[in-house]
Amino acid sequence: MTSTSASAPKPFDVVGIGNAIVDVLVQAEESFLDDHGLSKGTMALVDESQAELLYASVGPGLETSGGSAANTLAGIAQLGGRAAFIGRVRDDQLGAIFTHDIRSVGARFETTAATTGPSTARCLILVTPDAQRTMCTYLGASVGLDPADLDLDLVRQSQMLYLEGYLWDSEEAKRAFIAAAEAARESGGQVALSLSDAFCVDRHRDSFLELVDGHVDVLFANEMEITALYKADSFEAAADRVRGRCRVAALTRSEQGSVLLAGDETIAIAPFRLGDLVDTTGAGDLYAAGFLHGYTRGESLERCGRLGSLCAGQVVTQLGPRPQASLPELVRQHLG
Repeated sequence: MTSTSASAPKPFDVVGIGNAIVDVLVQAEESFLDDHGLSKGTMALVDESQAELLYASVGPGLETSGGSAANTLAGIAQLGGRAAFIGRVRDDQLGAIFTHDIRSVGARFETTAATTGPSTARCLILVTPDAQRTMCTYLGASVGLDPADLDLDLVRQSQMLYLEGYLWDSEEAKRAFIAAAEAARESGGQVALSLSDAFCVDRHRDSFLELVDGHVDVLFANEMEITALYKADSFEAAADRVRGRCRVAALTRSEQGSVLLAGDETIAIAPFRLGDLVDTTGAGDLYAAGFLHGYTRGESLERCGRLGSLCAGQVVTQLGPRPQASLPELVRQHLG
């Protein structure tokens, strides 16, 4: 079985760059989505006034630091990995919540908070009774991330740079991504990318294709995202297109598990069903966490996929994107 062949030891396993967002999780009926013109299962960008209006219209919510890459880095830290995160918050209440939460799980976060400009980003996550999540995101301060916010020494000290596709909507962040990717490569590190959202892929297809072909070693995408990237008629056709364009493509397929493509090799990974499906928020983020935790430790690709599948299988049994169970204990129980 293919091995991930870890590089020389570095102080950090993974450093991630992404939107620093505080998630507000609310259980909602489908009628709420209809009343507000929201498409179930998607992520819509909203401005600050829309965010305030939606927040005022829902019931009580659970506030926790989030953002796709931040969730992944928090998962890696909970697994015992050495994780760091780069992202912009404002010096406000939500910024303090984000900073406290990500540091409390053991991830390094030292990006200086902005003192002017938009407030800290927040994402209203509406969870319907079928466990699907619909996200309304106000990006706020997070999209102000630019190359000046980067700690390139931190990037160079990491085995893996993990990039979040959601941040590709910002031109400044694009420049930061490329600068970080080049620093990672120059220092012998690898680069991973999560496509994040099919609509995000539609907005930036050409530049995503250039990024995958020119900078990415490990690509994470779900079925909708990979078919959108290659304008494919089927998952199989999209898988054929992406094969060989990066070292590993980790493609998730919800209840069908995931597929890993590495060279000529195809590895099917079964899902873990650890309880009732409650909330799919963070499933892809935690899959990436488990996979990268194994990958940076030189585990076989099959075990990396199983680690990802296990972490995703746990987080969907609870409300919210940060695992409430002990991930190391879960690994001991199910993977040995």
